[in-house]
Amino acid sequence: MKFAVIVFPGSNCDLDMFWAMKEIMGAECEYVRYDADSLEGFDGVLLPGGFSYGDYLRCGAIARFANIMSEVVRFAEEGKPVFGTCNGFQILTEAGLLPGALRRNESLKFISKITPLKVVNNQTKFTSEYDSDEVIQIPVAHGEGNYYCDETTLAELKANNQIVFTYEGENINGSVENIAGITNKAGNVLGMMPHPERAMEKLLGSDDGKKFFASILTNFEKAAAN
Repeated sequence: MKFAVIVFPGSNCDLDMFWAMKEIMGAECEYVRYDADSLEGFDGVLLPGGFSYGDYLRCGAIARFANIMSEVVRFAEEGKPVFGTCNGFQILTEAGLLPGALRRNESLKFISKITPLKVVNNQTKFTSEYDSDEVIQIPVAHGEGNYYCDETTLAELKANNQIVFTYEGENINGSVENIAGITNKAGNVLGMMPHPERAMEKLLGSDDGKKFFASILTNFEKAAAN
């Protein structure tokens, strides 16, 4: 499986994502610039965290119009896996690939710490290696991670089992229903504020992110075998 790590002006977690996939998981991985016009030859797309375009306007609002995003949209519509963490999650909502929006943290302060998450849905391409309701330790680092959606959208998320991760215990940023990560209806696009790519080695505090990327790889291999 070959992954594209999309690099926007202001991305700063692209190196973490590349390292996690290539050095820890052993997957083939390449950087793809924001101004590229093709994702041919790739099997998965990864949108990293950071401050794309300096987070001017709204987080992800400018990146949504980057040249490569038309290809990311095509990729998603074809049912291929697309993952966005932190700023990547914000970009996916701005692009309309995921519902809702990310607002300023309720505290109006930047939050950076390892946070417990509950795996609410382990029946996705991204979470199948986890146990149902497993509590994992994943770092967060964001100022605009307060997930918001209207009541109609929230009802749809629940009805379709699109809520994948929730903050366990403390709702650190004020997100609706403690939501930390969701998928689209098809289940091939996932966005989350926490950083699984920063939870790859116990020496660094947690290796609970490995099962996330292992799920993607395992499900791709199963699909290829069929």
